[in-house]
Amino acid sequence: MLRPLKHRTNELIHNRRESVNVIERYSRPEMARIWEPENRYQKWLEIEIYACEAHAEMGTIPRDAVERIKAKAKFDVERIDEIERTVKHDVIAFLTSVADYIGEDSRFVHLGLTSSDVLDTSFAMLLNEAASLLIADISRLMEAIKKRAFEHKETPMMGRSHGIHAEPVTFGIKMALWYDEMRRNLRRMEAARETVSYGKISGAVGTFANIDPKVEEYVCQKAGLKPAPCSTQIIQRDRHAEFFSTLAIVASSIDKFAVEIRHLQRTEVLEAEEFFSKGQKGSSAMPHKRNPVLSENLSGLARLLRGYAVSALENVALWHERDISHSSVERVIGPDATILLDFMLNRCTGLIENLVVYPENMLKNLNLMRGLVFSQRVMLELANRGASREKAYALVQRNAMKVWEEGKDFQTELLADEEVRHYLKEAEIRELFDLGYHLKHVDTIFTRVFGG
Repeated sequence: MLRPLKHRTNELIHNRRESVNVIERYSRPEMARIWEPENRYQKWLEIEIYACEAHAEMGTIPRDAVERIKAKAKFDVERIDEIERTVKHDVIAFLTSVADYIGEDSRFVHLGLTSSDVLDTSFAMLLNEAASLLIADISRLMEAIKKRAFEHKETPMMGRSHGIHAEPVTFGIKMALWYDEMRRNLRRMEAARETVSYGKISGAVGTFANIDPKVEEYVCQKAGLKPAPCSTQIIQRDRHAEFFSTLAIVASSIDKFAVEIRHLQRTEVLEAEEFFSKGQKGSSAMPHKRNPVLSENLSGLARLLRGYAVSALENVALWHERDISHSSVERVIGPDATILLDFMLNRCTGLIENLVVYPENMLKNLNLMRGLVFSQRVMLELANRGASREKAYALVQRNAMKVWEEGKDFQTELLADEEVRHYLKEAEIRELFDLGYHLKHVDTIFTRVFGG
């Protein structure tokens, strides 16, 4: 049997020194506290008390008994662990500990409920709390990206496809693209929070046989949730699959940004670089190394979160009205995935804020292929002047190959090509090599992304 969540959470936060030894610096303490046993059991206690209040409203439980329950209700984490070692059931252990404090009135606690009423409703509360923190994280990352986007709105650089020079862009456009993607992730995260914010207090197979649906409505309202329209003994796990898949999508976006930074930091490119602090060391063997370790770390953690999404999808198909094969998975991926994404978002924000950008290297690399980046404009102008597209393509490509294979200058070769000169004058050819032509719609793109 899986160890109690308390021990599992401690492992997640404290014992990953070798693989993620800076999680505590970058993830907020609030996220870790969500998954601490005290908060988890507190949610259970709140649900039990809300259920008692609902019963009292309907006259099922004496009102004075509920007041005594509310005044006395407590739990002891160590005592719960001790009891669980014997009974092998966490909810029973919890209820026994609570009963120690309440006394005779404890007979009214958990009235008509099954364990999953408490477990699933509390899990929804915990995921809702975690999602709210992640939404705030995403918003902060978006602000960091937006600031760098406007800073480098007009910083020209080489656009690449297949890793090969294509046509000019700006570093600001690259940042605008990331901002737009994170805005979609923000909407996804908000939708995922809503999807998992459903509780159930419907009994052993979801039929309300031993409890009135009004209790469920009351408890969910007090807990900030909605009642599941229909449930079995559990909330259906397609909701959780959507939630953890959303975390994986957000992590994959961060992975995308990290991979781009890793490519831009390569020695042969060096257009952007992770901040390298004073005293930092990149290699035990090579003192000169400045490695993209933050980005590589983010790429690695994204793989974990994609794996957790698969685990959540596997939880959707359960036997009949329930089994507990999903439970062991969720005890791991609930805290693990949310803590890791919180860490990733905060680390990525710091990475973007402190990213060192080298505009001079961007311009140098843009000119590296001696004008080839203007090939499409030349081809289009040749076609505009009467050459067939096939003819125009052939004229441009044969001159471009001289640049690739012989190190020639593209503009010089075009100027010397009699067939090209049949269509274009010298001044017209030179005009086609204007960098501003490629960047004339930067303002339009920024207006679309960021508004007027």
